[in-house]
Amino acid sequence: SLHYALQCFEGMKAYRGDDNKIRLFRPELNGERLNRSLRRLEMPEIPTDQFIKAISQLVNIDQRFIPDGNGYSAYLRPTAIATDAFLGVGPAASIRFFCILSPVGPYFPSGFSAITVAAETDFIRAWPGGAGNCKIGGNYATTVHPQTIAANQSAAQQVLYCTPDIFEGEKRYRVTEVGSMNFFVVLSNGDKFQLVTPPLEPLNDILPGVTRRSIIELAQNYPDVSVSDSRHFYLDELVKASQDGRILEIFGAGTAATICPIKSIISKQFPTIVPTGEKVQDDLGPIASRLLTDLNNMYYGRGGSRPDWTTIVS
Repeated sequence: SLHYALQCFEGMKAYRGDDNKIRLFRPELNGERLNRSLRRLEMPEIPTDQFIKAISQLVNIDQRFIPDGNGYSAYLRPTAIATDAFLGVGPAASIRFFCILSPVGPYFPSGFSAITVAAETDFIRAWPGGAGNCKIGGNYATTVHPQTIAANQSAAQQVLYCTPDIFEGEKRYRVTEVGSMNFFVVLSNGDKFQLVTPPLEPLNDILPGVTRRSIIELAQNYPDVSVSDSRHFYLDELVKASQDGRILEIFGAGTAATICPIKSIISKQFPTIVPTGEKVQDDLGPIASRLLTDLNNMYYGRGGSRPDWTTIVS
């Protein structure tokens, strides 16, 4: 397992609501994604209902470790590793499934602070035909080096991975993910906001985040927002939109931070990309703030657009 990276995992949280009930958020999606990773590694699958049952039992047993309050939760790390007692590369005959639980506080303890990210065009996180759409350890180990370079050379807190691509005979850099988060841009588009994020298919080099999917599905029901999640876009397009003053918000999304605002994207080849929209909550723009409020309302049992997305386990 350690030598050949025959392991995969999930990231999810358990929330103590204002009513003191413990909730999981769309756990069936984590179970489905774990099985996608297991299939990619030729490891035995775990039935999704059994996955949810196991996580729920753990949360019930350890619920005293789940703090209350906005931004507080218990982080859950369901993990599957190969346990064959021999050295060699091949399909696993046996696996061990376990889950780590740890109480966590707000990702931004003193309010949402926007970060600077560096556009990375030399190092590639994932590629077409690889396993970027699976949550396996090998996808993360190789990101440590470019992130360290970005921090040391440009004081960037994260890396925006832009894959070299040939489009209509020209070398361009296709936008994929920011660190371990899915990437979102809010553009001005006439009388509506346009929420843009890279598509998952057909290249399958982007992780299908549960937060990503939830943001898209929520935004599709906002009357003043149109969503674009089916078209690839390139770094030079972001530069042009920034120069035209059309980029209002930029943020990453994932389980750890839920939503992480981005104040600038710096690059060795291109001008700096800066969002120009208003801020309504710390460093969050109006769309990111609305999405975060909607998600938090669901996490903590306050209603929200889709309270049916939560599972009460205690």
